[in-house]
Amino acid sequence: MQRYDRLREILRLDPDKDFLAIYRLTATYEFPWDFTRALELALFRTYAVPAIGSLLAETAEFTERSQKRYDDTALLLDAVVEHGFDSDTARTAIRRVNQMHRSYDISNEDMRYVLCTFVVVPARWVDAYGWRPLTHHERRACANYYATLGRHMGIKDVPGSYEEFEDTLNAYEQAHFAWDEGGRKVADATLDLMASWYPAPLAPAVRGLGLALLDEPLLTAFRFEGPGPRIRGLVHGALRLRGRAVRLLPPRKAPHYARQNPEIKGYPDGYDVGELGTFPVPGASGCPVPHPRRPAGAEAQPPT
Repeated sequence: MQRYDRLREILRLDPDKDFLAIYRLTATYEFPWDFTRALELALFRTYAVPAIGSLLAETAEFTERSQKRYDDTALLLDAVVEHGFDSDTARTAIRRVNQMHRSYDISNEDMRYVLCTFVVVPARWVDAYGWRPLTHHERRACANYYATLGRHMGIKDVPGSYEEFEDTLNAYEQAHFAWDEGGRKVADATLDLMASWYPAPLAPAVRGLGLALLDEPLLTAFRFEGPGPRIRGLVHGALRLRGRAVRLLPPRKAPHYARQNPEIKGYPDGYDVGELGTFPVPGASGCPVPHPRRPAGAEAQPPT
């Protein structure tokens, strides 16, 4: 297989009918490392919305159990990518996400904004740092994939195209990004988590690298002191250089899923998708979208 053969395969598919296949090829063959970093940044952006950041701080999931929350979020989202919407595994993952969300008072607008970040931020990241830019074909498939996920999550007024996702994200951030003490705590905890993946002496440098990836609206909302233009230029230059180097490598022969990422550390002996995440308190209304019951033992996953 040559470097651009998989892109040719993607372009032969229909982004309105084959969006799952296209998204899977793009995210797990063409850009697995980039999509992982971009989705981390996507979640980070949501903390700058006070309604979201303060709620995450109140639950203490991201401040006291950062690694578990990171692992569970990545594994639940990726279960749908790996197994497809019609699988028992994906239904269980979506049901778990819905159960967690229904335990709290989260507005439809906030849920829709989070969904928008999953569409727009990876596209922007790949365009800036990937070994090639995303095609319009892939953007359309990505938008269709997350529009479908949004409907499974009961989100209303989901955008219908990539452009609508981007417009919704831009307008929401402009209207809602603001300082919140809880959001800052969650942002600090996330930076500390990422630093913990490396030897302790490197922690300050890792945090600085993370800050270099934040744009001015994010830095302002969190009241972070951003790195100087020299450091920012070095970080962005290094990421672009990585993209050029990857372009020279042979194409990936097998898909790479989130459960294979070294940053997923909480389940060395495997996991059950139905046991990931937090669970509603007694009396919570549960999933807003009906799903079949999960067959006993159907969701066991291999060790990561």
